[in-house]
Amino acid sequence: MKETVLTRDYGTPARSSAIQVSLEVDGIKVTVPAGTSVMRAAAESGINIPKLCATDSIEAFGSCRLCLVEIEGRRGYPASCTTIVEDGMKVRTQSGKLQSLRKGVMELYISDHPLDCLTCPANGDCELQDMAGVVGLRDVRYGMDGANHLADKKDESNPYFTYDPAKCIVCNRCVRVCEETQGTFALTVSGRGFASRITAGQNDAFMESECVSCGACVQACPTATLQEKSVIWLGQGEHSVVTTCAYCGVGCALKAEMKGDQVVRMVPYKDGKANEGHACVKGRFAWGYATHCDRITTPMIRNAITEAWREVSWDDALAFAASEFKRIQAKYGCDSIGGIVSSRCTNEEGYLVQKLVRAAFGNNNVDTCARVCHSPTGYGLKHTLGESAGTQTFKSVERADVIMVIGANPTDGHPVFASRLKKRLRQGAKLIVIDPRRIDLVKSPHVRAACHLQLRPGTNVAVLNALAHVIVVEGLLDEAFIAARCEDMAFNTWRQFVSQPENAPEATEAISGVPARLLREAARTYAAGGNAAIYYGLGVTEHAQGTTAVMAIANLAMATGNVGREGVGVNPLRGQNNVQGSCDIGAFPHELAGYRHVGDAATRALFEEAWGVELQSEPGLRIPNMFDAALDGSFRGLYCQGEDIVQSDPNTQHVAAALSAMECVVVQDIFFNETAKYAHVLLPGSSFLEKDGTFTNAERRISRVRKVMPPLAGYADWEVTMQLARRLGCDMQYSHPSEIMEEIARLTPSFRGVSYEKLDRLGSIQWPCNEEAAEGTSIMHIDQFVRGKGRFAVTRFIPTTEKVTRKYPLILTTGRILSQYNVGAQTRRTENVRWHLEDRLEIHPHDAEDRGIRDGDWVGIESRAGSTVLRASLSDRLQPGVVYTTFHFPGSGANVITTDNSDWATNCPEYKVTAVQVLPVAHASDWQQEYARFSDTQTRLMEARSPRVEKVR
Repeated sequence: MKETVLTRDYGTPARSSAIQVSLEVDGIKVTVPAGTSVMRAAAESGINIPKLCATDSIEAFGSCRLCLVEIEGRRGYPASCTTIVEDGMKVRTQSGKLQSLRKGVMELYISDHPLDCLTCPANGDCELQDMAGVVGLRDVRYGMDGANHLADKKDESNPYFTYDPAKCIVCNRCVRVCEETQGTFALTVSGRGFASRITAGQNDAFMESECVSCGACVQACPTATLQEKSVIWLGQGEHSVVTTCAYCGVGCALKAEMKGDQVVRMVPYKDGKANEGHACVKGRFAWGYATHCDRITTPMIRNAITEAWREVSWDDALAFAASEFKRIQAKYGCDSIGGIVSSRCTNEEGYLVQKLVRAAFGNNNVDTCARVCHSPTGYGLKHTLGESAGTQTFKSVERADVIMVIGANPTDGHPVFASRLKKRLRQGAKLIVIDPRRIDLVKSPHVRAACHLQLRPGTNVAVLNALAHVIVVEGLLDEAFIAARCEDMAFNTWRQFVSQPENAPEATEAISGVPARLLREAARTYAAGGNAAIYYGLGVTEHAQGTTAVMAIANLAMATGNVGREGVGVNPLRGQNNVQGSCDIGAFPHELAGYRHVGDAATRALFEEAWGVELQSEPGLRIPNMFDAALDGSFRGLYCQGEDIVQSDPNTQHVAAALSAMECVVVQDIFFNETAKYAHVLLPGSSFLEKDGTFTNAERRISRVRKVMPPLAGYADWEVTMQLARRLGCDMQYSHPSEIMEEIARLTPSFRGVSYEKLDRLGSIQWPCNEEAAEGTSIMHIDQFVRGKGRFAVTRFIPTTEKVTRKYPLILTTGRILSQYNVGAQTRRTENVRWHLEDRLEIHPHDAEDRGIRDGDWVGIESRAGSTVLRASLSDRLQPGVVYTTFHFPGSGANVITTDNSDWATNCPEYKVTAVQVLPVAHASDWQQEYARFSDTQTRLMEARSPRVEKVR
């Protein structure tokens, strides 16, 4: 459905106050909260005062002098954007004098502005143009012969937008939004008076400055000074549709501006609850992959991975896949096949895949990528708090006094949330960072951590126990909260455990490398600093003790009473756009939708009645177990939707060997990815722009995904799964994803009140949404924990078996970078490669000097699992003994060297701790050479594919 989404700009931000103020604007009485500007009060009464420098996403500045008003009893003509309302105030927004003043101001602006409106890309979408019409400007008395800026040179360096200073009116909106909203402070005003110009950095080109290309400045610009290149090329959109970003777990609402079925630009949606009108370089600009020439748009099959592909019809591809799955099960048994649910697809699509496995395959061999990232979150929070999800909204951070970030790098992995966090830090909140690496939040312009606990990788639990020890021994517990809300026996056992000398900071210092003084300081800051919130990421979960660390985090929150209100809580930062949703809808082998165990007869009966089948009562295979079973000959077929397990899972050679041992691998994806190279059936996938559905972000927020263009291959992913299920005897009948959500809601208590109608009406919903919370739940565990009483867990530190030795003396840990996303399949096909063209190995200068390594040298990284070669970057962000890399490029082989060590409870891989040696080399590793050979072969087999032959009727 085509629609145009209009959002009104009230000029200045809304205020909240218990005190209400009444005034008159042009004779109309209006009542607003104290602290509201006259401009906003007028807008709320339906009166729009002319403006250029004001916008409701940033604080008022008062520079353009266009919003002047008259106020009874006051001299002069104050700016309405910076004038605060007073009780009984009488405001006049229109008069002959005001008209004359505004027209004069506009004349000055236009006299130094190109008069190229007809050919300007902002024609019809330019506030300067609009205001000229509003004030009635028809003539300009000042000629163009005097001093002007019309010859100023454009900056075209950024791949996504252009900066044309000739059109700049120096309203300062771009500078202010970079400071207030993004928090990067990349822009400034250089010069004074007539010489004032907006510059990036020290008069740098945008690409050479600290600009992170979030696009906030482009969105704030009222003229065509900052303009998307896509708008310059394609023209302005003629309708728009609100949808949800398909990158990280923040879940930003975006407005797709369209010309027909072509995207012109993506604009952050001001009413989006997760992002409130902000975005990052990926969501704002890196959407071109959806129509990239590499897209797979035709189904293909082959009998062996050594054969060329054959393009076939959808019917033939699905029939081939179904017949192969049937053949394998007839030969090897019911449990010989399984499926993997994508965390990049919608809730509805993931639900259908797990239903396909359980109802059509007849087993529980279904898993999702959360297995390799956040499965410890589910286990750990379920055990302690009673629910497998974060407790707050992102906005809640604005009420935090102390913020602990552990094992996460928000500025790179969750940048829109990071902007909120940095804003709160600038307002005075204290920050504790627990990370082996000095991330940007530790020290950057206008932000500095109060404590950086630079621990050795693998020692999270020891550090968390040391913090707990200080809190208990120094009497910093919230005794009243614990007595009212937590299990007595479990608490007493835990208190006795953490009080032991072995958990004291002085004892753990030798283990973690964190000085006892810093541990004590951080514990006191967290426990006694007011509202304290914890945000954590994969640096917590991707360890042998990932689940233990999650429980230790929950222990800290309960011990200090920091659960169940604004500004506190336990908040996992999910990596991919729908990691939370893929868990919620039953994509684990042991759980049905709503985190209910398959062994529970009553739960199983609900699904059996709804689906008309008998379900297995025993959990199926996890992803690592599927690989092991493939190598021992008992698992022979896989349906993998939207996941690139060859690149993303640990011990790449093990994964590749497992896939090579299978007889039918069905891959459904938008690109010919690394996993597809081992496939026998390739089903074209659909991007988020080509489908309807929902995503669930890291704050449990369910948001609509709306189709803005038809699927390039003809079907959305949910339709393909449905057709495959039918060929396997499971009669799925849905005409729209809303019907799938209705089924999820019927069968899942926490989703019982969710519907597309409600999502469209409210904008988004945070589950649980049911009879007790008809419009959702923003904060969990307010009066009591979901499980009733909170349960403290004993979290004994057990060192990982992955040890440094003389042969492998360094510890490798991994992470992400801002411009790239996950396996890079999407972002590598956009201009984002301009910022990050290859994965590099960060190494401390001391370690590099010991090995004769210079910046930019090729180095070999060898572990017990394998070896690869990367270019070195010398960095003091790390302590000696630790090296770091990203994993966005398949040829880098980051997961060739990660081992198959995993979390004790969930099999989440221990990506963050790998013992390695790093030495200079002159050529690629053996694996890289084999990878290049295999990839070249698979590319040739793809290029040599035989086209589909149409049947003659």
